Amino acid sequence: MKISRFPRVGSAVMVGALALSLAACGSDPGAADPAGEGSESGTGLSGELNGGGASSQESAMEAWRAGFQSANPDVTVNYDPVGSGGGRESFISGAYPFAGSDAALEDDELADAEAQCGEGGVIQYPAYISPVAVAFNLEGVDTLNMPAETIAGIFAGEITAWDDEAIAADNPDAELPSTDITVVHRSEDSGTTENFQEYLHTVVPDVWTWEAEGIWPIKGQESAQGTSGVVSAAQAGEGTITYADASQIDDLGTVAVGVGDDFVEYSPEAAAAVVEDSPRVEGTSESVFAYDLQRDIAGTYPIVLVSYHLACGTYEDAATADLVKGLYTYILSDEGQAKAAESAGSAPLPTSLTEQFLPAVEAITAG
Repeated sequence: MKISRFPRVGSAVMVGALALSLAACGSDPGAADPAGEGSESGTGLSGELNGGGASSQESAMEAWRAGFQSANPDVTVNYDPVGSGGGRESFISGAYPFAGSDAALEDDELADAEAQCGEGGVIQYPAYISPVAVAFNLEGVDTLNMPAETIAGIFAGEITAWDDEAIAADNPDAELPSTDITVVHRSEDSGTTENFQEYLHTVVPDVWTWEAEGIWPIKGQESAQGTSGVVSAAQAGEGTITYADASQIDDLGTVAVGVGDDFVEYSPEAAAAVVEDSPRVEGTSESVFAYDLQRDIAGTYPIVLVSYHLACGTYEDAATADLVKGLYTYILSDEGQAKAAESAGSAPLPTSLTEQFLPAVEAITAG
């Protein structure tokens, strides 16, 4: 088997209670210049907007904050990276007018969100797509090849030592120690966890028998909160392994994942191609965009995090409607996507997708 580095470009689909402050205000957010650039005073928007959710979007949110703030100096947007589950719950309850989630709304969540949003319904679209890296801390080893069966066996606790034959067979040139493997998983309800489990259960259901959900199903393993939490825990111990948004794994070693006859190293482009080549989930409203991810496409990186943004089509307060519309329009702009790519390592959404999402965002209004 060989390692494949996916060459395509131009495609792609936060931890703790620390809030990120994003400042914003500016020209008409529905105009062609969503960031408000070209307006001398940046007037038109003012006030404070509070949301939160997926911790994986931390780096991207920082980039979006900087860009939106530079054009809109009279608005403050706060994003609390409480995790995807907390973001969805607070959005559905009405506590957050916008939220980020690493998993699309389930049918029951969508129904509750539709009821909360009212006549304008729910808007859900992928704003940030990134590979989920299988990352490890093993002295002297920077990369390893692993098929899905090996990855599932390790995280299920069935493969417990780094020199196990299942690992050694695909890495004949690696000097593997007999060190015990320590699995580190997310402690809270996490969209990243759900995405990771969905990959395992879809590809090797005989090994990973648990259904995909945001809560880790195995007791007794090490856990930490948020993306930065699991990365820090993995960095602190020799022989650890975890799963995390690839943009935040720092100096940890990584796994090239088996897809067909190849081992594919993670890259934003290879992960984004999964979304681009996957069908949209049927039976939802025109403004709800979710995808049935195909995780066995040759040359693509199959463990992909699709991080969604949630909003309502209508809000009781006109200022809130304008702020959400302005922020999301900026995020979907070429500038917003480029800034996220530069800061977080994601690949910009292709025009074919943003052209589908923007009409729903631009239609946000006060009821």
